[in-house]
Amino acid sequence: MKIKLLDPDCMPYKKYSTDAGLDLRSSKDAIIHPGDTLKISAGIAVEIPKGYVGDIRPRSSISTRGLILPIGTVDAGYVGEIGIILINASKRAQMITKGERIAQLVVTPCLIAEEIETVDELPESERGAQGFGSTGVM
Repeated sequence: MKIKLLDPDCMPYKKYSTDAGLDLRSSKDAIIHPGDTLKISAGIAVEIPKGYVGDIRPRSSISTRGLILPIGTVDAGYVGEIGIILINASKRAQMITKGERIAQLVVTPCLIAEEIETVDELPESERGAQGFGSTGVM
């Protein structure tokens, strides 16, 4: 995978060889007020290989502060700057500092449906159309 460093302070970070993802850093200082949503640049662009997808995921240290990071998708064809969305669900303002590790990029294989067929019916399955809550409550 190729990485273009747009901000020299934002080199992705991987502490251990067995880590699934690369930690992504904030390219700026920012304050996120309670209830606010903010997009922060990761200071990098990447070339995800064809047949793979990059998932932007939260770091547990961010989640424990009451910051929610919705999962984002980096498609193989996208080579622009990576942005990270943060939502402050806490009751106090949260400070993000330039260079702070705020998300992680996990690259995984992805089956790409190149042909889509429209049908009138789908085959029966054990679960069928049972959705949310269909497996019960423990």
